[in-house]
Amino acid sequence: MYLYLLMLLIGIVLAVHLAMNSEVGSILQNPEMGNAVFWCIGAITAIIIGFTHWDIGVFSKMSEVPIWLFAAGAIGAALVFGIAWIIPQIGAAPAFVLMICGQVIAGLVMSHFGLLGAPVEPISITKILGALLMIGGVSLVTFSK
Repeated sequence: MYLYLLMLLIGIVLAVHLAMNSEVGSILQNPEMGNAVFWCIGAITAIIIGFTHWDIGVFSKMSEVPIWLFAAGAIGAALVFGIAWIIPQIGAAPAFVLMICGQVIAGLVMSHFGLLGAPVEPISITKILGALLMIGGVSLVTFSK
């Protein structure tokens, strides 16, 4: 149960983090540079965290990682920039509920097929109904005035 609560907390922190990045871009009047500053600070933090579990053997295993998986770093930077750029234009609530909707749909597909190491968990009618309810909720949050 604690892992579910932790994931909920991570979602809250992620929302605040992305809104902070957006605000930096707005203040600088340059979301690209705001994102660059965030990622530089993030890189330094990631290196510090990495050094807390320093293992020289990791470098010899790097060749085992398919090269396309390293694209995740670039994808992450592009995602954060995109979110930071969109929030001031459509608002935080629509941005986050649409993003969560996309994550739920992707999560269902990834779990169904066991993609990227996810445990296989077939899509069921109940899960489809839950996703449809979520899409309805997303529509209400996004398009209601």
